Amino acid sequence: MAHKWIWQQPDWPDFIWQAERLGPLLRDCVQAQGRLMGMASSVGNSLSAQSELDALLQNIVTSSAIEGEQLNVGSVRSSLARRLGLEPLDGNNVSQRSEGLAQLMLDATQHFDEPLTWQRLLDWHVWLFPEHDTDFATRPIRIGTLRGDEPMQVVSGRLDRPTVHFEAPPRRGLERQLDIFLTWFETSRHQVGLDPLLRAGIAHFWFVTLHPFDDGNGRLTRTITDLALAQGEAQAIRFYAMSASILEDRSGYYRVLETSQKATLDITEWLEWFLTTLLRSLGLAMTRIESVLGKARFWQAHRQSGLSAEQIKVLNRLLHGGEKGFTDGISAAQYQAVAKVSKATATRHLAELLEKGCLKRLPGGGRSTRYKIVYPDDATS
Repeated sequence: MAHKWIWQQPDWPDFIWQAERLGPLLRDCVQAQGRLMGMASSVGNSLSAQSELDALLQNIVTSSAIEGEQLNVGSVRSSLARRLGLEPLDGNNVSQRSEGLAQLMLDATQHFDEPLTWQRLLDWHVWLFPEHDTDFATRPIRIGTLRGDEPMQVVSGRLDRPTVHFEAPPRRGLERQLDIFLTWFETSRHQVGLDPLLRAGIAHFWFVTLHPFDDGNGRLTRTITDLALAQGEAQAIRFYAMSASILEDRSGYYRVLETSQKATLDITEWLEWFLTTLLRSLGLAMTRIESVLGKARFWQAHRQSGLSAEQIKVLNRLLHGGEKGFTDGISAAQYQAVAKVSKATATRHLAELLEKGCLKRLPGGGRSTRYKIVYPDDATS
């Protein structure tokens, strides 16, 4: 008899994988994880808290975006900040939705040592769908309980000719399936020979394949992944956002899930994708923390430089980078526009910043001359 879905395999859920194929990628992830933790430990407490807030916020917002939901970023930030003790709560800018999502993320990461029980999982589902949130009032969702008897399918295409990408295990026997998963999740924490990163990848695939709820399965899957990663690192502080990297390759994410869920119990391809995505998220976090450290070193070096408010404003723009930064340096005309000063003042300010070692002149001359930040550990040029 041909088995269409992985959960129909006789040995389900005894997953296997090709360790030699995953070995180099796993080593790269472990090394990157170590480098990131080392970098994070050298960040001051206030900068560390801000970096954690940024990572948690990014994780929540992008996890919802994977499902096509756009959150109010300011509202989620306020909910997280209050719980992290970073800033006063803006009561007018916080929704029940934001509160629930912040509570969910912080419960998973800050209480990583607590077991994942039935009750905890059901509580998470309730926090995902607050009763008083009007967004869900029109959709019949069983909140805080398992899905109903109708088939749980992921479909696309026309209503009369749908394409079924995935069908979850039937409702009957789902409690037992979840019992097996939750027992494994707890005992595998101490399983000799199972790398914590592989455990996180297996947990992700297993839970999303069970698809136990009417809605919210993807977000809960990624929350369980964050819990597993926090357990593996044995620390609550999060500096990287796995969901952000999944969102970057959302089509690849769904494609590898569909392929693996229709295949054998060898989930090497899925774990390969998972580790590659994790490595990317660790790399992005290191870049972000390096930027934070670079800014801190810069202002430490120039705390006595006697800079004007306009000069500080422009330097902060250059240090910030990103979409509002000047990745190729800043010209005198751009300085004038950002600082809102005259041409003569812009020229004088730039000369002062060169003299004080805040900026360096890039190759080129005349009106095309551009200036870039000199970090304290840069070689002068």
